[in-house]
Amino acid sequence: MRDSDPTSTEPTPLSDLSAPEPVDARLTVDLVFDDGTVIVSPVGELDYDSVHVLRGRLREALDRSAERVVVDCRGIAFCDSTGLNLLLTTRLEALRAQRTLVLARVASPMARLLELTGTDAVFDIRPDLTAPAAC
Repeated sequence: MRDSDPTSTEPTPLSDLSAPEPVDARLTVDLVFDDGTVIVSPVGELDYDSVHVLRGRLREALDRSAERVVVDCRGIAFCDSTGLNLLLTTRLEALRAQRTLVLARVASPMARLLELTGTDAVFDIRPDLTAPAAC
């Protein structure tokens, strides 16, 4: 730990003020980069307490200038409105950047949420990671 002098007039560096992003064991997110596509694979519960984990990884995926970002939803055990809002926001950000956001392998809990909210009509949903776009 670093000693601090309360009488010092020098500002504290910002690097000392920023805490590391908390790790949430309930949600892990892997990224795979493959020829213009980024596959984002969240596993666990996507809710208010864990959404920051996926948000950071989606930001990283969009920053990679990939043409297509695919969210592999197979591992999402639970998703609340915060998680859905993140996906909707990310979809808009992708559109603004002239990229595509795809939801793939959407499992029952997530499929039900999308159906109940009517957002299944908004997202590009694919049965697997390599399925072509629906016509």
